[in-house]
Parts: sequence; structure tokens; C-alpha cells
Amino acid sequence: MSDRDENIQERKHRRRTVRILVDYSSPAGVQCEYATTLGAGGLFIESEEPLPRGTALKVRFRLPGGECVHEIEGRVAWTHMPRKGEGGGRSPGMGIEFTDAVASARLARQLEDMPDR
Repeated sequence: MSDRDENIQERKHRRRTVRILVDYSSPAGVQCEYATTLGAGGLFIESEEPLPRGTALKVRFRLPGGECVHEIEGRVAWTHMPRKGEGGGRSPGMGIEFTDAVASARLARQLEDMPDR
């Protein structure tokens, strides 16, 4: 079983499919990419150059239709590396686990109020 499979089995928060622009800052600098899944415990950021597992970062984003900008600290929990010549499959990127419990709780309340698509 891979690290990613174990993370999915241990997931405590429901995930939502989204397409939101996320700014994130890490020791490598500031980047801007799209997140495609989001939950109160973390998100998946699509990236051709994912950061190494364990990298600490801070993400900033706004929920669809929301006014509040969320700024949450986290770490890279797992990655999908891009593979040349592989079509269709999974998107390259990184799974981010939020490490700020207060900001995660605030996000969880807003996600509960967000309409399903």
C-alpha cells in the first residue's frame, strides 16, 4: 500500500472537487497553481514541479463565490510526479496537509455552508 493510499484511508474530512487558484509560498519562493480537491484537512495542487514531501508552505485561496481569503500553513504530504508519455492517468501535483488547526476549523465551517455542485 502506498503512502497516498494510507492517507486516503485515514482521511477525516470530506473532499470537494474544485478548481481554485492557490498562491503558495515555500522556501523555493512563491508559486501560483490550481487546486482541484479541497477539504478542511488539506488540498491537492496540480503542478508539473511538485515540492518535495515534507516541505512546509503557506497557501492562500478564496472559496468559489466567497469573499474571505484563507491563508493556511501546511506541508507536502505526498506527490504525483509527472511521467513522460503517460496519457490520461492522474494529474501531477502534491497533496497538502494543513497544519494550522484554527484556520482549518474556520475553513471547515465555510465548506459546510458551501452548496454542492
